[in-house]
Amino acid sequence: MTLGLINANPVVQAKKERLARTQDQHRDDDDIRDPEHPYSLEQLSVLSEDSITLDDKLNRILITFTPTIQHCSMATIIGLCLRAKLKECLPLHYKVDIRVSPGSHADEDSVNKQLNDKERVVAALENPNLRQLVDECICSSEM
Repeated sequence: MTLGLINANPVVQAKKERLARTQDQHRDDDDIRDPEHPYSLEQLSVLSEDSITLDDKLNRILITFTPTIQHCSMATIIGLCLRAKLKECLPLHYKVDIRVSPGSHADEDSVNKQLNDKERVVAALENPNLRQLVDECICSSEM
């Protein structure tokens, strides 16, 4: 066990089988790794297919994720990872809203505000240390 982990013993779920995608569908080759653990967000039940709402007519996506603990300091990093991964995979015309599940985080309003404020997101991703952490989480295929 590594010292300094916020949630040293997370519950880990098995990875789900996914349907094969056709060429015209969006790519989703890599899972997003949790910034604190060597597991995917899906394995930690932070994110699931049920927590993603897609409206192709309005070109909108709503992602609701559930941090593993209420005082998770990695919630904004997780949201940045989700946003960065979607930016890689989706056409630019989609409006993306990312939120923590209602009641799942002690600073829910603050986290939601940060994750959906374009200037804050851009500023966060310009920080080399944060950008490196986000890149490591979205590019990791070693799970």
